[in-house]
Amino acid sequence: MRRFLRDNALSLFFFALFILALFGQSIAGFLRNNEDLTQHGIPEQGYFAFIFSSDFVVDVAENWQSEFLQFLLFIAATVWFIQRGSPDSKQPGDEGVGTDEDQKVGRYAPTDAPAWAKVSGWRRVVYENSLVLVMGAIFVLSWLMQSLSGTVVMNQENAEHGQAPVTWLQYVGSPEFWDRTLQNWQSEFLAVGTMAAFAIFLRQRSSAESKPVGAPYVVSSESSE
Repeated sequence: MRRFLRDNALSLFFFALFILALFGQSIAGFLRNNEDLTQHGIPEQGYFAFIFSSDFVVDVAENWQSEFLQFLLFIAATVWFIQRGSPDSKQPGDEGVGTDEDQKVGRYAPTDAPAWAKVSGWRRVVYENSLVLVMGAIFVLSWLMQSLSGTVVMNQENAEHGQAPVTWLQYVGSPEFWDRTLQNWQSEFLAVGTMAAFAIFLRQRSSAESKPVGAPYVVSSESSE
């Protein structure tokens, strides 16, 4: 158990933070929702009724889809785009998918390589793009969950104000949907871009996301050759 915890400490740390933050969000949202209901003279809602409600789901899914879109685009972009001097980027000249020898696939795969790295055809194509595919699938599912639950929330609000209900397509094309969506996207894109740029000049000793403290800001092309 001790070795398992040590070997998986990073992912376990963030999963624990995720659970705590999600629980905290559910409590705060539950209390806020009941305050709103009380102000409108509506009976309070139970905790479990709230966390399975569209109001809670749309807020959770809205953040999930933006986070997974961030990593989806960052993973895909770093195949072809570089940021000179950033530890999050490949070196100039290394853009592209690389050779089979570089990627250790097919006949260049070592004996302990994953089975699908040793084969050719669709299985290897799927495996060598599996990270983007899974991130993309989670993004699409989260986006769909956000849009469906958001449609329910909007129709609830419309019913309270005596307005006609909207369809899913109408909600997805509405300013409210894109206002909620883009305010999350822009913050994620800013965070990734600044991380790639700040890491050129700033350091965090012993972090895998930072260059060594004494490393130069940018290695000249002559030195790298």
